[in-house]
Amino acid sequence: MSGHSKWKNIQHRKGRQDAKRSKDFTRAAKEIIIAARGGGNPAFNPRLRSAIAFAKSVSLPKDRIDSAIRKGTGEEAGGDFVEIVYEGYGPGGVAVLVETATDNRNRTVADVRHIFTKHGGTLGDAGSVAWMFAKKGVLTFDKTAGSEEHLMEIGLENGAEDLLDDDDCWELHCAPGDFDALCRAFEEAGIAVRNAEIAALPQNSVDVDAETGRKVLRLVEALEDNEDVQQVHANFELPDELLEEL
Repeated sequence: MSGHSKWKNIQHRKGRQDAKRSKDFTRAAKEIIIAARGGGNPAFNPRLRSAIAFAKSVSLPKDRIDSAIRKGTGEEAGGDFVEIVYEGYGPGGVAVLVETATDNRNRTVADVRHIFTKHGGTLGDAGSVAWMFAKKGVLTFDKTAGSEEHLMEIGLENGAEDLLDDDDCWELHCAPGDFDALCRAFEEAGIAVRNAEIAALPQNSVDVDAETGRKVLRLVEALEDNEDVQQVHANFELPDELLEEL
């Protein structure tokens, strides 16, 4: 399992839920705003449907979803965000992809560069690491949500590619185009989704030792805590000794 999944589950177990909830709300609202520029009706806007699915998975209130859509369509002020992806390397040569949504490009690039430098990484050029990742729909479920067989049955009927056992949860992967259908299928089946998102998953992972792993985790966490950062993806594999420690 990649660092992407492991770190998110470590965060869950560490109880950083209050901060994570606030960050998820902000991220979900920004994604809806940007998606709604392609039209405010989710029936005709696949990206908006996916954004709303993620918003529901993090329990963003309906009034905030509706407000974000209005901001995206220009009916309400506050939707002046642009998407910028930054690429770089962390300690141990770990590839890092940083997705941002910002209303101030200069502030964001300065902040991201500073975080990379402070934590032993380097900000790279466009295209330097993006080729190492593939976009996938990712749905995670608590183990109590259902059996592997039942989740896989629903998944396969709606475009799922794989279902992985990730310690305390199930993680399902799909092509981005099947993401919305899968979210709706599990909702209709009454199965709660812990998290649902379109993510950039690494095609290959870099094994790191415990010391390097700690440094990479500090870099990822610092990036995720930045107000302009939407998602952080990295291709590291943590050693068992560090996972047990966390």
